[in-house]
Amino acid sequence: MQREPGTNEQKLAETANALVALDKGLLALDESNPTCNKRFARYGIPQTEEMRRNYRELIVTTEGLGEFIGGAILYDETIRQKKKDGTPLIKLIIDAGIIPGIKVDGGVKEMAGHPGEQICEGLDGLRARLAEYSQLGARFAKWRAVITIGNGIPSQACIEANAHTLARYAAFCQEAGMVPVVEPEVLMDGDHTLERCREVTEEVLHSVFDQLYRQRVTLEGMILKANMVLPGLSCPQQETTIEIAEATVKCLMRVVPAAVPGITFLSGGQSAELASERLNAMNMRFKARSPWALAFSFARAIQQPAWEIWQGKEANVVAAQQALLHRAKCNRDARRGEYQGD
Repeated sequence: MQREPGTNEQKLAETANALVALDKGLLALDESNPTCNKRFARYGIPQTEEMRRNYRELIVTTEGLGEFIGGAILYDETIRQKKKDGTPLIKLIIDAGIIPGIKVDGGVKEMAGHPGEQICEGLDGLRARLAEYSQLGARFAKWRAVITIGNGIPSQACIEANAHTLARYAAFCQEAGMVPVVEPEVLMDGDHTLERCREVTEEVLHSVFDQLYRQRVTLEGMILKANMVLPGLSCPQQETTIEIAEATVKCLMRVVPAAVPGITFLSGGQSAELASERLNAMNMRFKARSPWALAFSFARAIQQPAWEIWQGKEANVVAAQQALLHRAKCNRDARRGEYQGD
């Protein structure tokens, strides 16, 4: 049974709706330090805490970003960092009209007894960590589970274990007054067909929402972060943008309750332009009859042009911010079905 509506549930619903209001979406600024360092190494940028802080300051001081971004997912280091003048980065985010959030999973690990499959860890101590993040100003959180399509996988055990973990995380979040962003990502890696991705995505989401119900998670106070239904990167058959949009939304209509305020798509390795193009096609064809907002929660698909321009140099900050703002605007346009690829 679901919990009776109350003040906490109302606040959760208000925050969840605010994250995807006014055709905005989420900016995933939650790269772990090792991931951030790998990207810096590619451009010859020193892999230091100071350079990571400089880059994150570049992002959160981009003027006008709040016009297109409703929420920003931060990493543990980021939520504690300050601007050069001592202003906390989270204050800059809030002042820009963006809701701050936090990544709270402990990363994916190999699943015991299941070669090639993974489970996300981090439930131990989560209640205390959420309380601290709430004190720091976070109003929502994110947890990512990873599902791989391959020979004989995913197994039912892997799907159910990840779904249960996601639901327990979501319940902890709502107990702490924070909106859970629930992310069961079916990976693009492999040679599977679009139809196989649809089958797996549908099965995963069925299991996730069954577990969310069992853990008494208030659906009105959560956001689903979903993968698009795509053929594997090495599949010889690559469907058109329209075919992908239709397969994705029709899959979601089968399994995602209408009570969920928004679905924010992950880019999952797609190029910035292709992710926007596919989101645009979904909204062009389905926005008028979709029960949930079809939004975005992109990292690379918004940030990559800014990384390439910045390269760790102060002289490139303004140009990098302009590129970031452009990609954010492109995705706001995609939410309206007005994205132009050129």
